[in-house]
Amino acid sequence: MSARRGLAYDVVAELKRRILAGELAPGAKLPAENGLVEEFGVSRTVIREAVSRLQATGLVDTFQGRGSFVLELPGPVELREVRSHQDVLELMDFRIGVESEAAGLAAVRRTDVQVLGIERALDGFRRVGDDPARSVEADFAFHLAVALASGNRFYGDAIRELGPMMIMLPRTRLDPAYEMSDPGHLTRVIHEHENIHSAIVHGDGEAARAAMRVHLANTRHRLGA
Repeated sequence: MSARRGLAYDVVAELKRRILAGELAPGAKLPAENGLVEEFGVSRTVIREAVSRLQATGLVDTFQGRGSFVLELPGPVELREVRSHQDVLELMDFRIGVESEAAGLAAVRRTDVQVLGIERALDGFRRVGDDPARSVEADFAFHLAVALASGNRFYGDAIRELGPMMIMLPRTRLDPAYEMSDPGHLTRVIHEHENIHSAIVHGDGEAARAAMRVHLANTRHRLGA
């Protein structure tokens, strides 16, 4: 890892902490680039890379000529209270159980229209390499499409209730090497999504369950114990 990249990770980690702790509230403007350069003692290039990574996790958005602003955390109020590392691990355990079974059911119950919905969501996720800031919504759209294809409305309702926050919260705890702005990591996650899609298309319930479990278990593993 280059020194510049390591410095950017340090800046990202600190700004993430402030956002999740509420020190930088939704709608708040990030300090100006000059201020961040002075505060962290790094170059403008490092600050710009850090802000780009925050965009990729869905925590901020940048507007030309205006600066970068903290985004409202998506999802219901209850899930916003998930703050500790243990909370996030338990969220992943819940998702592994629910979404693995939803994928298995989707493989044997999905309609042609629902398959098209999963494919559109997969294509949308493949395109986030051009705009990493879209990765949270695109990732969520894929998981929701799979749940809806299960033929059981409670799976779709559960994923809708969790909302995009179920994607964002684990990402805020991951090592920056696993951010969607990293091309290698993005490629791995796309491949995992493709495995889920393929199993559903082929009507293989057990393979779909296994593919979803592997995908989510990989995320949990990256979070550590």
